[in-house]
Amino acid sequence: MRSIISIVGKSSSGKTTLLEKLIAELKRRGYKVAIVKHSHHKDDLDTAAKDTWRFTKAGSELSAINSLDHLAIYRRMDNFFDPKDISNFVLWDFDILLTEGFKSSDYPKIEVHRSKQGKELLTDPKLLLAIVTDEPLDISVPQFSHDDVAGIADVIEKTITAQNNVSELEVVINGEPIKINPHLKDILARTITAMIPGSQNNGEVKNLHLSLRRKH
Repeated sequence: MRSIISIVGKSSSGKTTLLEKLIAELKRRGYKVAIVKHSHHKDDLDTAAKDTWRFTKAGSELSAINSLDHLAIYRRMDNFFDPKDISNFVLWDFDILLTEGFKSSDYPKIEVHRSKQGKELLTDPKLLLAIVTDEPLDISVPQFSHDDVAGIADVIEKTITAQNNVSELEVVINGEPIKINPHLKDILARTITAMIPGSQNNGEVKNLHLSLRRKH
């Protein structure tokens, strides 16, 4: 599983600005970053009268628009996707998934704090990797100023490095993750990797996705 860290904070605390700076800093360090924003508004992007909106209204399960410089995918859902589900759905190779929001999730968090918004934090200290704040807080969690982007990126980089030292195999059947014995996971991971062309002769397989779809 890819590393997932949620950037949380009260409205107007500076979450989006911090994320913009972190994306640039992590990219400078050679990491590929994916971002997911938690929105409570319907049709936040895919607005009425757009072609993708019309396709969805016609019954398409998924609509996409591809231009010279971007690919946008719209999928109608009955409930919120968890960041891990989004990570599995996207499938492309990236090193870290940062979210803006998802404050009620159990993922590690960095909370953005402003003194003018009060001293109360949104996050259980046990889930906090760090706090970005404009005042010292009486809590035993690493604290950084809003301008210390390099220091905050260091915390994220440690999480990426720790995650990359662990091989993880996930099996999803009909959209539902399946629990597998850890010993069997290791056997499956090594067996599948050994069977892949290019993995011999010191070839490196960083990520692998297998998909099986049976015909009706």
